[in-house]
Amino acid sequence: MHLKIGEVSTIVVSSPEVAKEVLQTNDLNFADRPHQLGADIMCYGSTDIATSPYGGYWKQLRKICTIELLGATRVRSFQSIREEEVSKLITYISANTGSSINLSNKVAAMTSSITSRASFGVKYKDQDAFISLMRKLVTLAEGFIIMDLFPSQKWLHIISGMKPKLEKMHKQFDMIFENIIAEVEKTGGEVETESLLSVLLNIKDHQDLGFPLTMNNIKAVILDMFVAGSETTSAVIDWTMSEILKNPRVMIKAQEEVRKVFGSKGYSDETSLEDLKYLKAVIKETLRLHPPTPLLLPRECRETCDLKGYTIPVGTKVIVNAWAIGRDPEYWSEPEKFVPERFIDHPIDYKGFNMEYIPFGAGRRSCPGISFALPSIELCLAQLLYYYNWDLPSGGIMENIQMTEALGSSSRRASNLILVPISHNHV
Repeated sequence: MHLKIGEVSTIVVSSPEVAKEVLQTNDLNFADRPHQLGADIMCYGSTDIATSPYGGYWKQLRKICTIELLGATRVRSFQSIREEEVSKLITYISANTGSSINLSNKVAAMTSSITSRASFGVKYKDQDAFISLMRKLVTLAEGFIIMDLFPSQKWLHIISGMKPKLEKMHKQFDMIFENIIAEVEKTGGEVETESLLSVLLNIKDHQDLGFPLTMNNIKAVILDMFVAGSETTSAVIDWTMSEILKNPRVMIKAQEEVRKVFGSKGYSDETSLEDLKYLKAVIKETLRLHPPTPLLLPRECRETCDLKGYTIPVGTKVIVNAWAIGRDPEYWSEPEKFVPERFIDHPIDYKGFNMEYIPFGAGRRSCPGISFALPSIELCLAQLLYYYNWDLPSGGIMENIQMTEALGSSSRRASNLILVPISHNHV
């Protein structure tokens, strides 16, 4: 589908066949990002991984991210952090069994703590303020910024008022980052495990990358980690709990598996997550229906090319609709139904090789943070299902649980998930 939004020519891709042309066949030609005011201000001149233009800087940064920051060994090193923070969530829930709790808020705080400790080696004092700012940032990012639609009209920032809002928010984020970095430096590097910040600082000081890696570049990368590791992770947990509550058959089956796998130990940890085949299928099905970014971050055509018989001019913005692709009836039977069994013994994974299932994108610009997010998602859900049964407040009917999605670029519930935990006999 071709759209002319303001001055910007935009193509929306909603089929796996065309997505393959963009994300695989012509991946390099569509590897660039369009200039966006929000990214330019919030992400330190678009020097993060997600929004940086394609080129030498981005390729080096992506390599650092894939090998140094999010490699299997590094992610495993954060296991104790994940287990401790999930355990704190379970302790809170156990103290409030039989009462209504705001699970969405508590899960968001947990994922933020995990990301903070992994990123900085410490849990920072300004966590609540940071979470609040992150929510505001996501909300701002969900609407069109008028200057991005009319790039030639530089005066529009005066009447829109968006630029000063973003600049104010950026200063608030930067102040929090500066305070955290100062706090880390005050400890003399004595942290629980090597943090992502310490890895980046070491690369900055000791590796020749062919370009200077500045503190602002490092902050931009860490901000990406918070968006992917905190906001995205908590949203996936929220939606997974919502879907299994709405589908009691799935809830029973998932709880039976978790309690069977961990029953002999009497507690749930990361050591046996690989044995939770059904829970993994439940998460995959959730991501099919609720991809973290329903419309993948926009790409930009670097050179005029042909796409399924149509000429795509250089500079054209291309948006892939992962939400529609995951519900395409030509590829998914009963696509609106929540059926985790469709992923049992099915080779489809998150890596973007199967164009009918791209919750984290595909190709060069796919999200590299899935390896960081998945262990937290799986561990948290395993414990929520292992230790508790769940009810809605005031005896609500599970099948009628509110499933409205918030409008915008990210997949979030429109309302917080308020539930009543009931202790299972493990607690």
